[in-house]
Amino acid sequence: MNSRERMLAAIHHEPCDRVPTDIWAVPEISDKLRVRFGADADVSALLHIDGMAGVQPKYVGPPIPELGKDEIADYWQIRSKRMNYGTGDYFEISRNPLADARTIDDLERYPWPRPEWFDCSEMPRAARERRTKQVLQCGYMAPFFQHNKLRGLEQSLIDPLVDPEFTRLLLERSCDFIYRQHRQMFEACEGLIDVTQVTDDYGMQSGPLISLATFREFYKPHLQRFIDLAHEFGMKVFHHDDGAIRDFLPDLVDMGIDVLNPIQWRCPGMDIEGLKRDFGKALTFHGGIDNQRTLPFGSERDVRAEVRRAIDILASDRTGYILAPCHNIQAITPVENIIAMYDEAYRYGEF
Repeated sequence: MNSRERMLAAIHHEPCDRVPTDIWAVPEISDKLRVRFGADADVSALLHIDGMAGVQPKYVGPPIPELGKDEIADYWQIRSKRMNYGTGDYFEISRNPLADARTIDDLERYPWPRPEWFDCSEMPRAARERRTKQVLQCGYMAPFFQHNKLRGLEQSLIDPLVDPEFTRLLLERSCDFIYRQHRQMFEACEGLIDVTQVTDDYGMQSGPLISLATFREFYKPHLQRFIDLAHEFGMKVFHHDDGAIRDFLPDLVDMGIDVLNPIQWRCPGMDIEGLKRDFGKALTFHGGIDNQRTLPFGSERDVRAEVRRAIDILASDRTGYILAPCHNIQAITPVENIIAMYDEAYRYGEF
């Protein structure tokens, strides 16, 4: 099997020749790997990483301010500043454009983005080129996360409780744009895209960020609309959801998600034995190798043992698992541990 065939088999719960692999990492890790293997080296080939290819439209809307190398803006008017915590650089949101909005009129005055700000004409050609050897991914739809970014995390958590009408309109306006933008992309690339992200972040390290009741009332209808759109175009739904989200999984499975990431098994309720037992027939699992303790602080032996355990459990039926770090590999992670992860996956993961 090539990488595309292997990934598709796992996603469709069909037998694989070996466990497919993917990588998520901060830019510093890419730099480290280039130093280790050489600037011109094909690191993915050397580490046997199957990965995913992607396509996106060209932005042709109103000019986005250029703020310099340490601050960036986007078409939502969200701004982010480069921050360094001693272990790597991160762009942290510095301006939430609707943080001070208080009324329906405030929402109506906001310059909501429009689908016509995006040119999809070059996407089909790129899609045909990139899907020959890899699974092709396109799109990112996240109603709760977009709410967080527009209002700020704290205010977005308060909104549904103190002003339901305001919250419903904000979500309606933001999600209507996201839906129309993605339908435009999917129509341009019909039959070419394999996977799209319908995602969010409902969990933290110790439990959910919001109640299941709040999810069902405010966010679930929009998430369902996005999932239905993906399935209408024959795509599989990749759902990223950090932390302890076990309580949400029955709803999410019933709604039709296909791939669950990142499988942070150290969080309450996220043990991989239980996830495979309860949801393994419906879901493909993506991730599962701990990047909070094992990858940055464990030994190579620890990493290899965790890889074997993940394969034994999450790929116990020879399918339904894509091995990857459970979120971005962080800058402090030793290169030797990264190499050990993919080497063990390649050697031990062969069926």
